[in-house]
Amino acid sequence: MKTIEKSARTQEEAIQAALEELNASISDVDVKVLDEGSKGLFGLFGSRLARVQVTLKSSDLESEIESMITDTPVAPVKESVQPEEAPAAAPAVEAPAKEVKAEEAPAAPVSRMPEPVRRTRNQPKEKKPEQPRENRREPKSESKPLPPKEPVKPLEKPEVTYVDVETLDPQTPIGKAYAFLSELTSLMGVNVTIEMGNDADGNVYGKMHGDTLGILIGRRGETLDAIQYLTSLKVNRGQENYTRVTLDTEDYRARREETLIRLANRMANRAVKTGRRVNLEPMNPYERRIIHSALQANDAVDTHSEGEEPNRHVVITVRR
Repeated sequence: MKTIEKSARTQEEAIQAALEELNASISDVDVKVLDEGSKGLFGLFGSRLARVQVTLKSSDLESEIESMITDTPVAPVKESVQPEEAPAAAPAVEAPAKEVKAEEAPAAPVSRMPEPVRRTRNQPKEKKPEQPRENRREPKSESKPLPPKEPVKPLEKPEVTYVDVETLDPQTPIGKAYAFLSELTSLMGVNVTIEMGNDADGNVYGKMHGDTLGILIGRRGETLDAIQYLTSLKVNRGQENYTRVTLDTEDYRARREETLIRLANRMANRAVKTGRRVNLEPMNPYERRIIHSALQANDAVDTHSEGEEPNRHVVITVRR
């Protein structure tokens, strides 16, 4: 086989020069790239020629002859020996009697372990004989009763008696709440009418009607809760007994309660299906109590609250 090396600006030019020198085509040679070359910077600095090694392939006849030479061993030629020149045979040496006896002695029987039975892939397993039903021992499943759930105070909707706001005493809790809400909504630029009332325990309830456009509700009722909190601070300042203040607009509280009950049932089903605890979003104490009350009758889950205000939230866990 003939091998040559060529250098040129590109690999193609180096290969073509080698083919012309060997008078062969590309199918008749084996090409090995020794150096890919480099154009350098702007084709001027650091350029390097490409260098290839081209080997002419041997013909089929040469390959066959080489394989015959390498694969077929040649037997050594033995020289003929004349009878008179043949060396005298060495005298036979008798083996010791003990060794002969040892070789002729019959071998002692060897105890072999039984070979394991090998089962092919398609061969079915041997079925063990079934035991009679009276001899079978079925595991007893002991289901321990779950402890009773902690009672949750049910949500009670109080009976509210609404009064005429024109006759309210500004020194009473309901009068303070009305005056504060009127001033606050006026500063906010919201034109609403305010309806005020009390329940049997003297707690204050207020409803705002008008062109609120959701401004008084905010994201998930955050603005409404903030107004309610500020109104409660105003009402209870300087008082010995605490008066609860509840505000509503556009029936948001009732719609929010229905949404929370649906959310509680949906998250309880997810907890039972996955077997994992479910953390709800942070809620105020009233909304958390709605979740606890909604799942009180569900024997498959438990609920409790975690975290600190204002990030305190309800956690639903599966009962074990």
